[in-house]
Amino acid sequence: MHSPAVQSAVHKIFRRVVPLFFVMFVANYMDRVNLGFAQDELRADVGLSAAAFGLGAGVFFIAYALFEVPSNMLMERFGAKVWLTRIMISWGVVATAMAFVNSVEMFYALRFLLGVAEAGFFPAVIYYFSRWLPDSHRGRATSVFLMGSGTATVIVGPISGALMEMHGIWGHAGWQWMFFIEGVFSVVLGFVVYRFLDSGIEQATWLTDEEKRGLVAAIDAEQAERDARRGGKAAEVSRWRLLADPQMLLFLWIYFAINVALYAVTFWLPSIVDDIGGVSDFQVGLLTAVPWLCALGALFVSGRISDRIGKRRPVLVVLLLLGGCGTLLAVFVSPWVGLGALCLAAMGFKPASPVFWTIPQSYLDARAAAPGIALINSIGNLGGFVAPTAFGIIEDTTGSTKGGLVGLTVVGFLAALSVLLVRGGGRNDRVRARPAEAAAAPAPEATPGAARSAHPGPATA
Repeated sequence: MHSPAVQSAVHKIFRRVVPLFFVMFVANYMDRVNLGFAQDELRADVGLSAAAFGLGAGVFFIAYALFEVPSNMLMERFGAKVWLTRIMISWGVVATAMAFVNSVEMFYALRFLLGVAEAGFFPAVIYYFSRWLPDSHRGRATSVFLMGSGTATVIVGPISGALMEMHGIWGHAGWQWMFFIEGVFSVVLGFVVYRFLDSGIEQATWLTDEEKRGLVAAIDAEQAERDARRGGKAAEVSRWRLLADPQMLLFLWIYFAINVALYAVTFWLPSIVDDIGGVSDFQVGLLTAVPWLCALGALFVSGRISDRIGKRRPVLVVLLLLGGCGTLLAVFVSPWVGLGALCLAAMGFKPASPVFWTIPQSYLDARAAAPGIALINSIGNLGGFVAPTAFGIIEDTTGSTKGGLVGLTVVGFLAALSVLLVRGGGRNDRVRARPAEAAAAPAPEATPGAARSAHPGPATA
């Protein structure tokens, strides 16, 4: 057990910081995926083909992957408070500018800039938790943070649908109002973040001196224990060396596949629902919220099950198979029944991401965790480029999204098979030091944090 001072500090962090990151992720995800609700009107007004729309939706992830590592390096230089505020305000400005798109070239440029602006947000928050919370509390904080994207998928439909109903007000299209209002919200939230966020524990005036000392001591002690497991060696691990590990290549492929499936459903779900016919923009928004509401329930249940049994891989396999079966069923049924099938797909693919992250966290060595997570996130997110781009090309070629849904089925099943080859994801699967180092290192004493490794933090080993 941690000291009362540490427990008090952790409680304050969960009341002040974790909810702030949750709201930030809601806004982040909303500005990233609200494009799907503007699809039909935007394509008609700007003259976008399905392939051009898919490419524009996906180019965001190219920029995100290219600038994620430089963004994290700059965060270390300027501090989390300044850099996370910069990320949020700049993505809000670009998201607002989407309201003024008038050409294919401008559409591509703004989607690319949105990726540049958002780059580094996710790993920056994960890193922030690693510097503010002991191991035993990072898993819960990360889960709450990740639920922001799940919450966003539920509320973005009704909100975006309602804003789309503002079509014609002051001579502007509904999709323009949607981008403008949701983008401005992120800008305003960015200034709130600057007011309430601190870069380091020492700057937190809302913590007592005793709480600060206790937190710093607890986090430093855990890092010292991890260093001891490596025989006192603390050299950084290069990304090139990580790529030589077959397990890392499996992690990259599986997370890539999860993102392909997830973003394909996210960007094209409004269009699939619109095929039902006879529904307004607001009703489309409400209907698209149904699969993600089901996914939130699955997110909660799958997390509890994987924590209770301590085995992440079987849970992840079941989720990926469920997602694949849902998309396959949606190919052969009517639009209304297809909406139910896509509920199954969302219940599989959405919870797959947080369950997946527990596996590399438990596999990677301490000094490999930070670059490893960044590498998996940046490469895996390229699935967000492939998914909408491929869907757009398939729709232009075949006149239907059914071919894309078949492709998602294949991706889901292949990813499920790949999980069976992965090491890590159990309570005792954590990577140890190499034999030569282990022999030289003293055996560390058991700690409460180690006993709770079923909830590994993002930077644990």
